[in-house]
Amino acid sequence: MTSKGVALVTGSSQGIGRAVALRLADDGYDMAINDVPRSKENLDSLKQEIEAKGRKVFIFEGDVSVEGDVVAMVSGAVKHLGSLDVMVANAGILVAKKVVETSVEEWDRVLSVNARGVFLCYKYAGQQMINQGRGGRIIGASSVCGKQGEILLGAYSASKFAVRGLTQTTAKELGPYGITVNAYAPGTIATPLVMSYFDDAGGTFEAEKKLTVLGYIGEPNDIGSIVSYLVSKEAHFITGQSISVNGGRYFD
Repeated sequence: MTSKGVALVTGSSQGIGRAVALRLADDGYDMAINDVPRSKENLDSLKQEIEAKGRKVFIFEGDVSVEGDVVAMVSGAVKHLGSLDVMVANAGILVAKKVVETSVEEWDRVLSVNARGVFLCYKYAGQQMINQGRGGRIIGASSVCGKQGEILLGAYSASKFAVRGLTQTTAKELGPYGITVNAYAPGTIATPLVMSYFDDAGGTFEAEKKLTVLGYIGEPNDIGSIVSYLVSKEAHFITGQSISVNGGRYFD
């Protein structure tokens, strides 16, 4: 089966990352999938699903906040699958606490995964794509909280604002090489990460539905769809954007 290229998705063991990986496999990409070692069982399951679609798969267990892991992840994808054409820097964590109650350690951990991790993915994917000389697509994970700060999510909001700035800068730097750089900015999506936030903050999906003009919250496949478009040939003239997918919860 002819391949469109190789796509790497970080944080792909569950939620949005898993949906993105499956969608890109459906679109014809061979897949490099990543998450931390404790997610190995979920990664193995995802690998089987992707292989059932007729696509090749490379698993890399590692932490995107660790430079050596990101270097090894990119080089491993190239070694095992032949190239790197799409990078989706999706991995992220959150801490649901007021700013005045957030520890320095919690702040640093959130920023290290959500901001430094995206930076490292952009950097080393960009280097690889430049060396390949045929362009590419780089996509990061921002959030509605990267466009409007949210109570209890100071560190998370700061990290997602950082992704937007980094996306704009990297788009300007990599544009001359035919590489587009964009981010998706989801609203409330039904994922394990969001559920953990509600558990800590005492919120509910029913309350969140009322904050959208459509009256319902999103599913991981909704983000898979926007990523699928952003990596397509038709999206060649879109770069430097953080695209809201939030059901009208917040208007840019």
